[in-house]
Formats: sequence, C-alpha cells, structure tokens
Amino acid sequence: MFSADWFFSLDARLREMGLDSDAQSFDEIRENLSHRRILDADAFAENCVYVILAGGFSQKTAKKIHAQIMNFIRVNGADFDKLFAMFHNKNKINAVCKIWNNRAQLRDEYYALDNLDARLNFLSKLPHIGKITANHLARNLGEDVVKYDIWIQRLGVLYAQNPALSAKIDNKKLCDEIKSACDAMFDDLCAQTALPRGYIDVVLWKSSQAGLIKELKK
Repeated sequence: MFSADWFFSLDARLREMGLDSDAQSFDEIRENLSHRRILDADAFAENCVYVILAGGFSQKTAKKIHAQIMNFIRVNGADFDKLFAMFHNKNKINAVCKIWNNRAQLRDEYYALDNLDARLNFLSKLPHIGKITANHLARNLGEDVVKYDIWIQRLGVLYAQNPALSAKIDNKKLCDEIKSACDAMFDDLCAQTALPRGYIDVVLWKSSQAGLIKELKK
C-alpha cells in the first residue's frame, strides 16, 4: 500500500467502474487543482450548494438533488417555501437561500482573501458548512487541500501503522495526531506521484467508499 503503483491502480479501477467524479470529473478536479479558476458568483454559489446538499447522501443522489435544486433556483430564484417542498431539510434550504441570495458578496469576499488559511476559515463560517466540509468545498473551488473525512482518517491511521490512533478517529472533530498521520501520507504520495494532494484525496476517498481498499474493512 501507499506506493505510486498502488495509487495509480486505484485511479484506473475507479475510472473503469465509472466512479471517476465528485462534483466534477476527476480530470476536471485535477486540472482545476493544477490551475485554479476564478469563478463567477453563480458558479461559486453552486459549489457551495453542492456540498451543503451532499452530506448524508451517495454521490449519485447528491448530484440528482443538486441538479433539481439549481434548475429551480436559476428559473425561480431562492424561494424558501418552494425549495423546502422539494427537499425537506429546513436548515439546508435556509443555508442554500442565504448563500444564493448573497452570492456576489460572498464570492468577492472569498477571492479578496490573500492566503489559504483565511479562505478556509471564511468557507467554514458559511451557513451549514463547518471545518471539514469547508475543505471539501475548497477543493472543489480549486484549492489544493484535503477533506479529512472518516475514510481519510482511517487511511492515515493505516499509514502510521499505529492502531491505537483508531480510537481518536472522529468525523466531527479532527485530532491533531490523526491530521499529522494523514498529512504524512499525503506528503509521501505527492512526492511519489507528482500529483496535487487534493487530487490524491479525492481518489483515496472514492476508493475507500467503493470498497477498493480492503484493509479498511478489517
């Protein structure tokens, strides 16, 4: 495990299975992480809406819900009552409406920040985002960052070869020791593959979800 050959094998298998996407395709994610695009207000908001809606759903379902919500908003605007009738989660719909209705200001404030930590902090304070989801959103916006979700934390523990760390895995609060283990794993794989850490993250995350990394089932 944790070699360039292992990683590229996972990437190839996901592509063969048609699982090479998150909000964008793997190729789009890789290109955007290598050459970050500056998005307009609508595209910025659409990315925010995706990560808000995606929590708790499979990617296929999340994409379907996101498409339905965005198709409605583009025609009718962010009408809370009508959106809630489509998707019965008051907190998420409230967040969607706030972001869409303030998208120009939020987009401009985000791009005005001149360092990554400040941009991540800004995203984490958006409605219904939070720290871990902020990294997911940032990666989709082209920031070369990692989403330290439960799968990546488990892989970090495997990489560290320290089973005692398993007790500290927490999808709501990231432990410093777990983060260090994950960062060491990403540094190693980045050096071996010459790929952005954000791209390595999405491939490992999807491979874990798809059950391609058997060691995570033990």
